[in-house]
Amino acid sequence: MAFVALVGLPGSGKSTVGRQLARRFNLNFVDSDARIEQRLGCSIREFFEREGEARFREVEAEEIDQLTLKADCVLSTGGGSVLRRENREHLRGRCQVVYLRSSPDELYRRLRHDRNRPLLQVADPLAKLRDLYAERDPLYRETAHYVIETGRPSVTMLVNMIVMQLELAGHRMGTSST
Repeated sequence: MAFVALVGLPGSGKSTVGRQLARRFNLNFVDSDARIEQRLGCSIREFFEREGEARFREVEAEEIDQLTLKADCVLSTGGGSVLRRENREHLRGRCQVVYLRSSPDELYRRLRHDRNRPLLQVADPLAKLRDLYAERDPLYRETAHYVIETGRPSVTMLVNMIVMQLELAGHRMGTSST
């Protein structure tokens, strides 16, 4: 299987690490949120405000189903993609899933000025991140084959940690340029 999916809370580095990982393995990079926005013709934030989270999660599930059938790419998923059982099953069954685990405090430091994340547009974003972590961490762990602590390592270090985990498990992907 030549396919990796990254899961984790908003701001955990899924897109940034995913791009580098795809480059490392000479694979395509796909961001599920970007694909959803392309499909909707508006930002996720706008769609959230207009249609609500439940409708967004339906669209997201359709997209995750389609994207997890693709081969030879690295997929970055939206932070809430694991909320639906079908998404967790598609991801875990069809991909090598890496959970980029970040603490709520670490994420708050990264995201405190970000106005593009609909779930964090609340009075107390740190409390919201703590709630999201409490709700989603078990789901990320259930979905993931590997858990990588993001902490303070550079993007390159995180990519190297993922590559090492995949190689130790016997997964050779793409044409590694290392």
